[in-house]
Amino acid sequence: MVPLLLVLLLIVILIGAGFALKLLWWIAIAVLVLWALGFVFRTAEGGGRRRRWYRW
Repeated sequence: MVPLLLVLLLIVILIGAGFALKLLWWIAIAVLVLWALGFVFRTAEGGGRRRRWYRW
């Protein structure tokens, strides 16, 4: 009985981790797209003055 519960618990943990990792990949892709769009629009609005593409 205990090994069956341990296997079921392991399955639940792996399914949860897989969902979380997939969600993190989508968040990372969205942040990358937003960063790229900010880079493009910031350089396009520059006018005559050269602006930095980062904010540090």
